[in-house]
Amino acid sequence: MSSARVCTRCVMDTSASDITFDLDGRCWYCTELIQRLARSHWPSAESREAARRDLLAAVARDGRGKEYDCIVGVSGGVDSSWVLVDAVRAGLRPLAVHMDNGWDSELAQSNIASLVRGLDVDLYTYVIDWDEYRSLMLAFFDADVIDIELLYDNALAAVNFQQARAYGLHYILSGQNLATEGMLIPRQWNWLKMDRRNIEAIRRAYDGGGLKSFPAIGSLSYAWHMAVRGIRWIPYPDYLEYERSTVLNTLTSEFGYRPYRNKHYESVFTRLYMSYILPVKFDVDMRRVDYSNLIVSGQMTREEALSRLAEPAYGTDQDLAVDIEYFRKKIGWSEADWRAYLARPPVPHRAFASEFSTYHLLQWLRHRIPRRFAGH
Repeated sequence: MSSARVCTRCVMDTSASDITFDLDGRCWYCTELIQRLARSHWPSAESREAARRDLLAAVARDGRGKEYDCIVGVSGGVDSSWVLVDAVRAGLRPLAVHMDNGWDSELAQSNIASLVRGLDVDLYTYVIDWDEYRSLMLAFFDADVIDIELLYDNALAAVNFQQARAYGLHYILSGQNLATEGMLIPRQWNWLKMDRRNIEAIRRAYDGGGLKSFPAIGSLSYAWHMAVRGIRWIPYPDYLEYERSTVLNTLTSEFGYRPYRNKHYESVFTRLYMSYILPVKFDVDMRRVDYSNLIVSGQMTREEALSRLAEPAYGTDQDLAVDIEYFRKKIGWSEADWRAYLARPPVPHRAFASEFSTYHLLQWLRHRIPRRFAGH
């Protein structure tokens, strides 16, 4: 989008249709994140560390007499990997939980194996039935909705809650954090991650079947786990002095961790989706959100972000061609199927039944009883 207007502070631009700018050309996305960081951050490093000690003590108390004291979901990415490392070093006994949807890269598998072996922790891997997952993906492709990763994100949350419930645990330590992924994603760029109804509606519309073994979770179930069962989903890096490049250096030197070219590239499909499908079919470059977040948190300069955005998201055309070929064969598409999909116009998720109203009602309630729903 060569004519797009770009924020003068971050790199968000008018490809986000609801973006607005102040008189200095700064967008509301980075302004909102700065304001939220100011409200959410601890007043000092000492108070943050005190809060971390209190959290660790609470997790340890809850785990007394149990096989584990918390769940740590691991994808192979930097954020979740560091949560697992820091939790173990802090004396916790986490169960590492991974969700395998059939698209893990060999590098992600290697990184997870190295971490689990080096930290001597147990790993639970939920392997989704590939035939069902493929059918769900095909339904989402046929529907032309944008958030195909809703399938993975929803199932991952469900599996983490399942394991917490199975072991009687009340703490899930997540790699989610404000420093690297706190910026709001434009509404048109993704969808509600706890929308089981939307998943079911899209599958019924294009596949005719219901969910079988797919571990979906809905907004009400999510709220019930949090408010009634008392399971807390903790954005653990927010309790740390979290700087991604420093963390990556430690993971590399101490655990043989090998980095990915961009965020979320631990999955073969996710890197194709983020770096090619989103820009080509939906005119969305998710790197703008990732880089803008790092600019606001002081971990990347705007000049560096603009330079990276000028480069192709894939390393080379050959890398892209390999991933497209792998994807087509695995999903069962011809070249014509692939081109037809990319050429069709997008369809909004709200064209199908969803939990949109339920979600926003729960959000309204959350702000009135925050201690039961909030991470901290």
